[in-house]
Amino acid sequence: MKILKVSIIIVIFLVGAASLILYGFYRYNNKENKTLTDAGRKNISGSFIKLSQGVTHYQLEGPDSAEVIILVHGFSVPYYIWDGTYDYLVKKGYKVLRYDMYGRGYSDRPDVPYTQEFYNTQLLDLIKQLKLSRKINLAGVSFGGAVITNFTCSHPDIVNKVILVDPVYEQKKPASPQYFTLYNEAVNSDERANGQLTDFLYPKNHPEWVKRYLPQMGYKGFRNALVSTMYNYHQNGKQSNTCLNSAGKNVLLIWGKADKTLPLRFADSIRSVLKVDYFPVDGAAHLPMIEKADTVNAKIFSFLKG
Repeated sequence: MKILKVSIIIVIFLVGAASLILYGFYRYNNKENKTLTDAGRKNISGSFIKLSQGVTHYQLEGPDSAEVIILVHGFSVPYYIWDGTYDYLVKKGYKVLRYDMYGRGYSDRPDVPYTQEFYNTQLLDLIKQLKLSRKINLAGVSFGGAVITNFTCSHPDIVNKVILVDPVYEQKKPASPQYFTLYNEAVNSDERANGQLTDFLYPKNHPEWVKRYLPQMGYKGFRNALVSTMYNYHQNGKQSNTCLNSAGKNVLLIWGKADKTLPLRFADSIRSVLKVDYFPVDGAAHLPMIEKADTVNAKIFSFLKG
């Protein structure tokens, strides 16, 4: 009995010590120490609007009478990912909207499941509250490509043309428990930030990229938004692209030939069920609209004007 009691005490001690170590590691690496507030947003560029699920950070420019295009960012990099294309299309006379999806950038981080319906509602709320009454064009990069594909399938009557840039094809729930993934994101936050450079073919050409990414990581809820999306946004590539094809929209599919994040083979999977204007881009990886801005922006303009 004494041996058993000693063994139990040792096990309890080891478990307690391990828990303290894990907690200390979490506290040391956790970057989320601020809360987004109206006061904290006062010096942030862009605009803010209260939608049904929370405050959304956005930028909108261009004549009221102009054709509208909405730029939707990817999984975790907020709306600045579209800087060059946004400025280009505004100068070309379009009314251009870009926004931070919930959980990213300076938009609210609601503690809810981040599902397809959740993302669709944010975009639809924006369109309605900003009174974008004319048919709109949508452009989405990476995860944003999945968002606009599914949005168009749900609301085909308000969408004109669709532009997909290296879009996510499949998104399956991780095998690990959600609490494990949350902890992993917390203790590997530097890896999440530095990993953004792998989206470029020539990362040395973008020395400020990681520095721009870091501020959003300091606000509570960022990590939960990413992880909730992993577990609750179920993307079936064949199904969603078949649906988009049945909507009968003109679709431009742009893909960086050197993309390692979402390899070029996924373009073939999409094209097998979706009729597109296909535009593969030499000398670019996952973000061709940045690495080959002149070429890609000119193609986008030509597609919208055609």
